[in-house]
Amino acid sequence: MSKVLYSTPTIPMYCHIEKAIVTASRFLAWTNLALVAVIIVQVVLRKVFSNGQIAFEELQWHLYATAVMFGTAYAQVSNLHVRVDLFYHKFSQRKQAIVDIVGLTFLAIPFVVVVILHSYDFAYESWRVNESSASPSGLPYRWLIKSVIPLSFSMLLLSMIARILRNVETLSKGADHGSK
Repeated sequence: MSKVLYSTPTIPMYCHIEKAIVTASRFLAWTNLALVAVIIVQVVLRKVFSNGQIAFEELQWHLYATAVMFGTAYAQVSNLHVRVDLFYHKFSQRKQAIVDIVGLTFLAIPFVVVVILHSYDFAYESWRVNESSASPSGLPYRWLIKSVIPLSFSMLLLSMIARILRNVETLSKGADHGSK
């Protein structure tokens, strides 16, 4: 009697990375709703009650920065980022994969790695001294927003690695396998 050997199809690593980034991004997208609520409260306080709050002004910037910085990883994973493509859209999927691999490997990833390396010290020093706003009525815990920089750029780096892995699969297996 022969045994039938089978295994479940393996899911590529880039799919796991992309799924994690999309899940985190969907959660962090709620900061936009919080941002709108804070803006409305701040406008009402300032225009109706003539009592604008510096803490709300700073919170707007913090929420906006969080949404944008973590949103870059989602834009990379979903391929919705800004691209200057005079020729790219006319390329075959194979050529697009090559352009993406070269661009990410030699242009984007080195920049992201430099930002990550330099932002760790920036965030750590802020965390170490428990930095807060320079304004007396501003927000405490400035280190929290500074910690977003290395975290969001690390997530962006993971999304770029996932994109490279997807493009390598496109090159090795053909255009239909690695494309979304």
